Amino acid sequence: MKPVLHIEIVQRSQSRANKDGIKELVRPFLMNLVSLCPGAILSESDLGEYHDLKEHVQMITVCDIDNDTEVIASEAVLVYHIYKLDTFGAETDTMTDSSTGEEFAAAEVWALPSQEFHGLWESLIYDTKLKEDTVRFVETAFEFADRGVDPNIIGWNRVVLLHGPPGTGKTSLCRALAQKLSIRLAERFPRVRLVEINAHGLFSKWFAESGKLVARLFERLEEIVADPRLLACVLVDEVESLAHARRAALSGLEPSDSIRAVNALLTQLDRLRRRPNALVLTTSNVTGAIDVAFVDRADIKRRVGPPSARAAYEILRGCCVQLMMRGLVTPREALPAPRADGAAPAGGPGAALWAVAAAAAARAVSGRALRRLPFLARALHVRGDASLPRFVAALDAALRDHLADSAALQD
Repeated sequence: MKPVLHIEIVQRSQSRANKDGIKELVRPFLMNLVSLCPGAILSESDLGEYHDLKEHVQMITVCDIDNDTEVIASEAVLVYHIYKLDTFGAETDTMTDSSTGEEFAAAEVWALPSQEFHGLWESLIYDTKLKEDTVRFVETAFEFADRGVDPNIIGWNRVVLLHGPPGTGKTSLCRALAQKLSIRLAERFPRVRLVEINAHGLFSKWFAESGKLVARLFERLEEIVADPRLLACVLVDEVESLAHARRAALSGLEPSDSIRAVNALLTQLDRLRRRPNALVLTTSNVTGAIDVAFVDRADIKRRVGPPSARAAYEILRGCCVQLMMRGLVTPREALPAPRADGAAPAGGPGAALWAVAAAAAARAVSGRALRRLPFLARALHVRGDASLPRFVAALDAALRDHLADSAALQD
């Protein structure tokens, strides 16, 4: 069986070529490369003398979830995904509290694929096949719906739950997944919306009206999913707020209306799952606090933890490559990819960078904090342009600063 490679092509916003025309421009270029490496990103500078291609194409990404080695282009099945990026950003859906007249933001609505989330999927690095598994889950859910599988016999709710400590990329993965689906499922769903709901905000302030607000919010969602050619990805951040609100109401610490709001949200999610074009993505920072009734509704529940040494090295390596590309770390040097056996690179800047990554992993430093280290290294420990060995040493100093600051906060 031939390997399948997904070729994602960002069409320039000013291009008026149709998708078939773009495909005919890209195909000979890829065949000329002979071999294709999954994960490769080809930008304008990589398109060489293909001037017609440059006129219409901004970027080409070679994607695959089954192979991680180079593939001969002529021996692979190439599946093309051609799209333009939305540049308008999020729209804020507001509601008014009838008791106070105060207006507040109920949700952020993004048209996908969005410029804001471009490259986010590739930037997320995990030790497991978390990204691949979530894509397979959603594709299978829609395959079951297409084949008319009876949900009363085989249960699936199209609900994803990602849990783990803050800063590990749970929300980013949900956004990146929605973006990826808007590209991969474009033929089935030409329009995709990501609706971000902050459960913590909904239940922390508006108890007097929260049940009604939940109902109104989902009325708005029903309007969105009424279009069968539109995929609605509903992101509920900090879903543990459901359990907090329920426990607080039962203990008498909060108005009983809050538990009605929780039940209203669960009821609305049940209704939403009956829609074949709706997907619910949820995150939680406190695993033990997630409402049991909600956990039972989630089809896939995955923990997202701090990066291992290998993942931390990959993150910091990507940061160093970016700074070398931008001329902030000079000259440009090759940094070895992590070894398949998980051992440290042998000597040079790679070994030094691995030592920083291993130290960060040993202290469970989050991915968010890791990505901040290069900025702190540049700001506090490097003056002017730096060589790669010098910058890696600055990263080590920035990490020690971060760990000291974190320890001081806990005293």
